[in-house]
Amino acid sequence: MDAIDGAALLLSARLAAVTTLVLLVLGTPLAWWLARRRTLARAVVSSLVSLPLVLPPTVLGFYLLVLLGPQGTVGRLVDALGGPRLVFSFPGLVVGSCVFSLPFVVTPLRDAFAALGSRPLEAAATLRARPLDRFVSVVVPLTRPAFLTAAMLGFAHTVGEFGVVLMLGGNIPGRTRTASLAVFEAVERMDYDRAHATSLVLLGFAFCVLLAAHLLGGGPSAAPRDRGVRP
Repeated sequence: MDAIDGAALLLSARLAAVTTLVLLVLGTPLAWWLARRRTLARAVVSSLVSLPLVLPPTVLGFYLLVLLGPQGTVGRLVDALGGPRLVFSFPGLVVGSCVFSLPFVVTPLRDAFAALGSRPLEAAATLRARPLDRFVSVVVPLTRPAFLTAAMLGFAHTVGEFGVVLMLGGNIPGRTRTASLAVFEAVERMDYDRAHATSLVLLGFAFCVLLAAHLLGGGPSAAPRDRGVRP
């Protein structure tokens, strides 16, 4: 147990928790919009959301580094507003993790919202429920498995990320060294006992998350079963 890099695991867990919370808040309305629209803009936005699935993490991390760095557009704006430094810092890791894990949260929610159909909302509208009330009282309960799956997959994917974290945050102990970076560093030092110990924790965690996602949400897609409410 002494070989496990506890500090890196705790930092990864903290990063994943903050990232998942941010993505659920920001990703839910985005997923709802994607599920309800059939326009060219939807296709463009959907492609952008899914881009981290096919783009090499190092490429994504490089462009985030350029954008969020002191000379980057976002970096200069945040600095002018008195915000925190985004590169080689925990806030920067949160930003990068949100971009990298976005499709793992948005996609299950989008698919669930699309499968839900419009009849439940129409029924709620006849009872004079406002749009926000309809979403909270009708959509959320009917798609709860998708929210659980999105949260679990977003958390697990953030814990396991490597390329974006390395490019954007470096490998600073106690600040930006996550569990995946700790494994990489241990292998570089040929400290295989430490690499094995930390890797086994990550392996067990990933398996448990996927198993829970399948048991609770019917699998990673998390689309709700047909309840006879499609138009």
